Amino acid sequence: MSGQAEIKVKIPFGNKYLDAIFSVPERKPTYGLILTHGAGGDMNFPHLVSLAAYLAARGVLCLRFTCRGLNVAYRTKAFKTVVEYLKLSDDYQLLGVFLAGRSMGSRAAASVIRQLSQEDDDDDFIQGLVCLSYPLHRPKLQSKLRDEDLLFIRCPVLFVSGSADEMCEKQLLEGVVSKMKAPKKIHWIDKANHGMAVKGRTTEDVMEEINAQVFSWLREYIEPKHK
Repeated sequence: MSGQAEIKVKIPFGNKYLDAIFSVPERKPTYGLILTHGAGGDMNFPHLVSLAAYLAARGVLCLRFTCRGLNVAYRTKAFKTVVEYLKLSDDYQLLGVFLAGRSMGSRAAASVIRQLSQEDDDDDFIQGLVCLSYPLHRPKLQSKLRDEDLLFIRCPVLFVSGSADEMCEKQLLEGVVSKMKAPKKIHWIDKANHGMAVKGRTTEDVMEEINAQVFSWLREYIEPKHK
């Protein structure tokens, strides 16, 4: 992990600030990933810290931020603010970003992409979406799916979910994904629950699998643009 730096920033949001941390690669990055947490926790949730460090060590700028609150519209508004902040940044003049979130954070990311794609000034700054443990439904409430934003998205989408996730039944997600117009991929973490815990595997081992999958997928969309 040598060469990367972590820089703490405060991003103006209404009359307050969002705490955020840049994980900056050693070489000047051309693409970035914005990352946020689920309904509980904050930007220092271990899976986010691990993913940010892994990607930054491989040349992708990461910006993870904290936005506490259980209102998806509020979380979406905050995420949109962070996208604008990075887009206008003089320090990192990126060609594009990918949005990512864990659980509720991925719902907010999907909502941002849908909203921005409907605006007249959509300029392809957002390159794709990464959903870690997307909460497709409440536990034991499979009849009400949270798929409305996913079906409108056109940019590439990666889902990384546990095959035993109590908030994302495997067949239901596969059904939603089959209806999506966007280029999409699902990577199932075998026997993982919503928190990505797998009996008999260490947290580090599971995170290594997730991180490698996310980077491999990002590379598919980043590398062709460099050739």
